[in-house]
Amino acid sequence: MLCGVNGGRIISTYVKQTHGENTVTLGIEPEIETVNGAELTYTVTLTTPNGEEKVYTDSPKEITVENPQLWWPHGLGEQPLYTVRVDLQRDGEIVDTWEKRIGLRTMTMHIEKDRYGESFAHEVNGVTFFAMGADYIPEDNILPRTSPERTRKLLEQAVAANHNCVRVWGGGHYPSDAFYDVCDELGLVIWQDFMFACAHYNLSDEFEENLRAEFNDNIKRIRSHASLGLWCGNNEMEMFTFFGGLALMPNNPTGQPPMWELTPKQKGDYTRLYEYILPKTVKALDPQTYYWPSSPSSGGDFDNPSDETRGDVHYWDVWHGSLPFTDYRNHNFRYVSEFGFQAFPTLKTVESFTEPEDRNIFSYVMEKHQRNNAANSKIMTYLGQTYRYPTAGLGTLLYTSQLLSAEAMKYGVEHWRRHRGQCMGAIVWQLNDCWPVASWSSIDYFGRWKALHYYEKRFFAPVLLSCEEKGFLDDPNPNRECRDLNTDTVKSIRLNVSNETMQPQTVTVKWELRNNCSEILRDGGEVEITVPAMDTVWLDTVGLPEANMFTDHVHYACYQNGEMISESTVLFSVPKYYDYIDPQLSCRVEGDEIIVSAKAYAKSVEVLNENEDWVLEDNYFDLEAGEERRIRIVSGNANGIHMRSVYNIR
Repeated sequence: MLCGVNGGRIISTYVKQTHGENTVTLGIEPEIETVNGAELTYTVTLTTPNGEEKVYTDSPKEITVENPQLWWPHGLGEQPLYTVRVDLQRDGEIVDTWEKRIGLRTMTMHIEKDRYGESFAHEVNGVTFFAMGADYIPEDNILPRTSPERTRKLLEQAVAANHNCVRVWGGGHYPSDAFYDVCDELGLVIWQDFMFACAHYNLSDEFEENLRAEFNDNIKRIRSHASLGLWCGNNEMEMFTFFGGLALMPNNPTGQPPMWELTPKQKGDYTRLYEYILPKTVKALDPQTYYWPSSPSSGGDFDNPSDETRGDVHYWDVWHGSLPFTDYRNHNFRYVSEFGFQAFPTLKTVESFTEPEDRNIFSYVMEKHQRNNAANSKIMTYLGQTYRYPTAGLGTLLYTSQLLSAEAMKYGVEHWRRHRGQCMGAIVWQLNDCWPVASWSSIDYFGRWKALHYYEKRFFAPVLLSCEEKGFLDDPNPNRECRDLNTDTVKSIRLNVSNETMQPQTVTVKWELRNNCSEILRDGGEVEITVPAMDTVWLDTVGLPEANMFTDHVHYACYQNGEMISESTVLFSVPKYYDYIDPQLSCRVEGDEIIVSAKAYAKSVEVLNENEDWVLEDNYFDLEAGEERRIRIVSGNANGIHMRSVYNIR
C-alpha cells in the first residue's frame, strides 16, 4: 500500500486522563512524523455526547472537560462517548486527521491484602464490581465471513444476558475495530489477552522484533477505547510453564509426557517476554491500563499461578477433571476467568452438518464436530449422574446436554455471587463458536441461544435471588443407596440476594415447599429486605425435614414493586430420582407474546419454534401448575412451536 504524505502525518495519539473534582483533564500526545522538516501544528476538537463541539488551537498539550459525563460498565450507569479529533496542519491546511471516541473513566484492578488473601477485582471510577461475562473466541474459522454487523449482534446478545465483561481469549486473534467500538457503546469491559496461548515460543532476535511491532500496532490501535479494562500477557502459559505442561497439572493424571520439553531457556524466554518486554511496552504506550502477566496468574514469577486466594484462576476440575457440579461450592476463588461445561447445539444446527444416518453423537461426523476428544462420552457420564437416559430421540439428548451445561454454570456462578467480595468475577468459557460444533458456548455458530445463555440472563441478573440447598448432593455418605435417602438426610435451604447495582434494592422474598403437583405443603411467608448497593445478604437457614426427596421441591422468588424479578426452584435430590408428572404443557400466541402453562410442576421448560432460531425474553424456565407465563418474542417467528421439560427425559 502506498501512502502519500504532505509534510507529515499522525501515526497515533495517546489521550491521557486525569480526573479531578467535576473535571477531567485530557493530555493530548500525538505521535507525528514530519517529512523534510515541515513546520506542523495541530488543533483538537472535542465533541461531547450531546454533539457540542469545542475547538482548541495552537497544538494544545492539555484540554479540560468541565462536568464530565462518566462512562460506566453495563448495569452500573450510562456509556456516554466523547469524540477527540486531532487535525494536523501545514500552513493552515489540514494534512492529516486522527479521530477516536473515548469514554471518561478511570479503570484499573483493585488488588489489596484482605482477610481472604488478596483481592482481584475490576475497579471503574473508584467502584469495584463483580465481573459477569464470557470468553470470546474468533467468530468464524474463515475470518472474511465475519462482519461488523455480525459482531454487533453477538455482543448485543451478550448484554441481553446481563454480561458486563468479555475476555478476548489469547488463542484467537485481535478483533477488529468494530468489536471494540461496540463494547464501548454497550458497556462491556474487555479483558484483553495478547495473542499467546498454551505453548512456548523461542525468543530469537528476529521473533522479538516481530513481536514488538505487533504489540506496538495493537496497543496503539486499542488503547483509546473506554471498554479496555486490562491487558493480559497470555493464556495459561505461566501455569503450563510452572507445571511443565498440561500432562503434569493437578487433576490431569494422563500418564502422557509433558506437552513440551521444558528447558531453562524456555523458562527464561517466558520471563523475558511476559514479565519484561510486554509490561515495559504497555507502560510506555498505554500506562493508564493495568497489565497482568498471564491468565491464570497470582501476579507472575511462577508464584503458584493457580492460587485460589490471589489473582485469577481457570477452574476445570468440573468437566476435564470429571468432578460433580457440587465441587464448585468447595472453592471461593478471587476471580474465575475461565470455567465451562460442554453441550451439543440444537437439532437444527446438527442437521446443518449431518445426513440422517450421521445423527448419533458417536458417529464419525458427530465426533468430528466435537471440540474436545472423548467429550461426548464425558457428557454421557455426567448425564447418567444427573438425568434419566433420554430415549425420545436425538433432539431430547441434545436438550439434556444443554441442561447439564446450564445447571453446572448456574451452580458455580450463584455460589460465587453469594460470596461477593471474596470472589469478584465469573467469566464463562465460552460465548460463541467459530463453526457448527459441540462445545462450551452459550450461543452456537448460527446464533442460536443454548439453554446456558438463557440461564446466564438469570444468574447474571443485577438483582439475583439464589438458594444454597442441602440434600442428596451434600450427603456425607457417598455410598448411601437411593432407597435410604429420605431417612436421615439433612434437607434445608438458605436464600441469598445479590445486588450488583449502584443503589440499595428493597425486595420481597417468598418461598414455598411444593409437591410435584405444585400443591403448597409449607408456605414460607414473605420477608422484605434491603440489600445495600454492590453487596449481598443472606437469609436464615430453613430446615425442611418433612420434604420428600422424590416428590417435593422448593419454589422461591423475589419481587420488586409487585413484579417478580428473580425466581427458581430447587430439588433435594437429582432430577433422575424426582417423580415428575406429565405437565401437559400448552401455549398460545398473543401478538408478540407467547403464554405457556402447565398442569403439573415442570422443570426447565424449553419453547422452540420450527427453525429453533428465535430469541425469547425467557426460556428453559421452571413452571408451577396453574401458572401462566407470558414471554415476549424478541426475534423470530412463532411457526411450529414445540415444547418439552425434564419430564420428557425418559
